[in-house]
Amino acid sequence: MSNPSHRYLVTGASGQLGRLVVEGLVRKVPAEQVAVIVRNPKAGESLAALGVEVRIADYAKPETLDAAFAGIDRALLISSSEVGQRTVQHRNVIDAAKRAGVTFLAYTSLLHADTSPLGLAVEHRETEAALSSSGIPFAVLRNGWYTENKVMAIPAALEHGAYLGSAGEGRFSTASRADYAEAAVAVLLADDAGNGCIYELAGDRSFTLPEFVAEVARQSAKPVAYKDLPEAEYKSVLLGAGLPEHFAELLADSDAGAAKGALLDESGQLGALIGRRTTPYAATIAEALRG
Repeated sequence: MSNPSHRYLVTGASGQLGRLVVEGLVRKVPAEQVAVIVRNPKAGESLAALGVEVRIADYAKPETLDAAFAGIDRALLISSSEVGQRTVQHRNVIDAAKRAGVTFLAYTSLLHADTSPLGLAVEHRETEAALSSSGIPFAVLRNGWYTENKVMAIPAALEHGAYLGSAGEGRFSTASRADYAEAAVAVLLADDAGNGCIYELAGDRSFTLPEFVAEVARQSAKPVAYKDLPEAEYKSVLLGAGLPEHFAELLADSDAGAAKGALLDESGQLGALIGRRTTPYAATIAEALRG
């Protein structure tokens, strides 16, 4: 497990996943062994309050990354949020980690990235290839869908009585964001994580969107039904609701991929990593309805 001489780094630490990883990490090791990368000093203030070292750097600015990786032994590269620019940005990070002599680099990829039909998978595959050829001992955390990705549509669904999607009867093996963060901490701290290990991470229990929406209706005691749309029509609806083009396309494409089985996994690797059953989707729905 953790080594008292190791220095750990979490990139993208001000994001929702990154914050959870940092919080989990400082519960396992002294905060002074942990450094984080954020782009904006303001975003790092709450992380600094945890006692970790905040380093300012940007995936898109290679000149900022060498100092950010100085003295680091083991690092977690959380994938960039800038779809379309990820491959170059991730290579910048990998190159900086190599120059700094990082001894282990974990990366948050996508479930079954090597075979996934999702458009999102392309940049993840390219990043995995860059990792593999870097010479740095590494592990790939192929994260499945967060339950929160589906929960965020609940308020609109309750308002209109319909939950829209394009997944048909495709099944989603989701887990909570906190589950994936806990797995990242486990791999980052495990000296026996192995070089080139690939973890297919997904929830223990899957659901179709009709099943998910039925659970929303049951818990909320409000009439809401699932309405399945063709991918193009679903994207159009999302655009009409004010979502940016790239985000609407991502959501529609992901549902279409789920219809083909892209977001289903029954390997149980996530639960094995965190040593417990993954968070049931019903529990995440309940939390959202309370909030």
